[in-house]
Amino acid sequence: MRRIALATALALCGAVAAPAALAQDPHAGHGAREGLAMQPPSPSEDAALTAAIASTTRSEADRARDVYRHPYESLTFWGLRPGLTVVEIEPGRGGWWTGILQPYAAATGGTYVAVNRPLESMGVEPGTADMVLTARGFHNWARGGRTEAYLAAFFAALKPGGILAVEQHRSVDGLNVADTAPTGYVPESYVIKAAQAAGFVLDGRSELNANPADDRDHPFGVWTLPPVRRDSQDGRTLTPEERATYDAIGESDRMTLRFRKPE
Repeated sequence: MRRIALATALALCGAVAAPAALAQDPHAGHGAREGLAMQPPSPSEDAALTAAIASTTRSEADRARDVYRHPYESLTFWGLRPGLTVVEIEPGRGGWWTGILQPYAAATGGTYVAVNRPLESMGVEPGTADMVLTARGFHNWARGGRTEAYLAAFFAALKPGGILAVEQHRSVDGLNVADTAPTGYVPESYVIKAAQAAGFVLDGRSELNANPADDRDHPFGVWTLPPVRRDSQDGRTLTPEERATYDAIGESDRMTLRFRKPE
């Protein structure tokens, strides 16, 4: 029976993904890192996902961001497929991924759970989620000292073999997360080490959401860039020329990671 579970508590997930071959990352600017060796999936592989992404029920503004966030490629990289129980962490009001995941679950007999208050409630029974998806949250958790507790909760909620899907603004590696997190960016190594400490296995890395044009040197952190496009703060205001320069960068450079809970 099809159902969509919406919860305002913590939810966790587990999705079984086939082992992926790993190849060297071609982006030298980020240092040596593994990337998933794969061809972009054909839209015909999951017609329901293609339809959810293309649906006009999504706002025009959300659909305009597809060019930066690569929803089909990201979700198939993470292992989304029909019938899964997917928990999205802190999607906020009208979350961007929600507009795709919720109708996809409804169309494929899956379950979608939104969790806006992690650690108050799991939203799913322990060991029952197929996938936990978190987008752009690690910089907030690092600043608030919540990373360890959140990852432990995600791990507990996932089935053995379940997937933790991560999209996150990426700083230059080797920097101190205490310095980078206030700007919205964190080192990829920080995320990987934290997830591994929680018991997860790194199952895949992809550069599909990389943006070499993002030098991370912005007056108002990542929020200077689209889609937030902050123009002033603490007495500093961007000129029209500066605004055009930051808009031309597009959205941030982001890591796209897939972790697995061991069987």
